[in-house]
Amino acid sequence: MLEIKPSCEHCNKTLPNDSDEAMICSYECTFCISCVDTILYNVCPNCGGGFEKRPTRPVNCLTGNCVEKHPVSSRIVYKPIDENAFKEILKEFTDIEPRKR
Repeated sequence: MLEIKPSCEHCNKTLPNDSDEAMICSYECTFCISCVDTILYNVCPNCGGGFEKRPTRPVNCLTGNCVEKHPVSSRIVYKPIDENAFKEILKEFTDIEPRKR
């Protein structure tokens, strides 16, 4: 089950459960779409993978699986990228499709 972290790891922007701006990699590193597009260029600084739009946990409990029964995380992961170190990762992965990294 996804943790659904509450904020961008780089800029600390709030990303609630219903945010259309939350992006995650396969390890659930969480960044806002602005950071993904303008700083990270779709390269996760933690794993080198690409990003996809984060799903929203349903609020409707008709199926029994919903945010009320499975709350989203309140754990903030705030670790702005080291731009110098990230340049090496970006240089390695930027021209490779995320699914082929």
